[in-house]
Amino acid sequence: MNNALISSAGIGIGSQEDYFSAISRIPRLDAEEERGLAERFRREGDLDAARQLVLANLRFVAYIARGYMGYGLPFADLVQEGNIGLMKAVKRYDPDQGVRLVSFAVHWIRAEIHEFILHNWRIVKVATTKAQRKLFFNLRKMKTHVGWLTAGEAEQVAQELGVAVGDVHEMERRLSQQDTALESHTDDADADVMSPIDYLNQEGDDPETLLADREWEMSRQDQLKKAMASLDERSRDIVFRRWLSPDKATLHDLADSYQVSAERIRQLESGAMKKLKAAMAA
Repeated sequence: MNNALISSAGIGIGSQEDYFSAISRIPRLDAEEERGLAERFRREGDLDAARQLVLANLRFVAYIARGYMGYGLPFADLVQEGNIGLMKAVKRYDPDQGVRLVSFAVHWIRAEIHEFILHNWRIVKVATTKAQRKLFFNLRKMKTHVGWLTAGEAEQVAQELGVAVGDVHEMERRLSQQDTALESHTDDADADVMSPIDYLNQEGDDPETLLADREWEMSRQDQLKKAMASLDERSRDIVFRRWLSPDKATLHDLADSYQVSAERIRQLESGAMKKLKAAMAA
């Protein structure tokens, strides 16, 4: 079972408004209908029953995915990953457990979205251990103010999440590493406000350093070109359109181009990125 089930229903992930409009027209299932479909899929392997279970819960996945848009990743990709989690949940769902599918699927949906965000939010990964992942998705919403945590607040967060206080401080530091404007945005020339442009050293502006930086950048670009050339034509096109093109394509855009499922595109992309990293590191 893969994303072909969703594509076969004629639902594409374009704009948020269009997607929400499309999935809102799919009828909901009551408890009895859901149980019947789940039993058909579990006992008979009925893929049409699984398809109906997935489609009826797409609105729930979209609702969860919208809550993760603050990480700057495409809504379509978040939904795609959430839908994969929903499909995994449908495969494992046992109606005899006495819970609705939507309650059972929450863990799987969030797990797929979390994994996607952690692999794509930043080039330098901010969360690698289990404790760091827990902090990454909980620390910002647990903070009651925008400043740094006090010792007491950090200890309270650590206790609630079951992690070390040191991990709390380390994750807070990592999450605070945002881009800062070089110049002040105030229009008041007399305001006593210093911005980074006022005190940053200019050691990197000398011609020798600029030339060295340029040569390094050209070397890295040359490495990337050689690494890209080592990929097959389809993989090279997927990587370029997903990450290097000014108008980045979604998984569904590429799936439509190659007439395959979005999951297959995701697999090809993952394999291509591993080859690129290995070639760049060589």
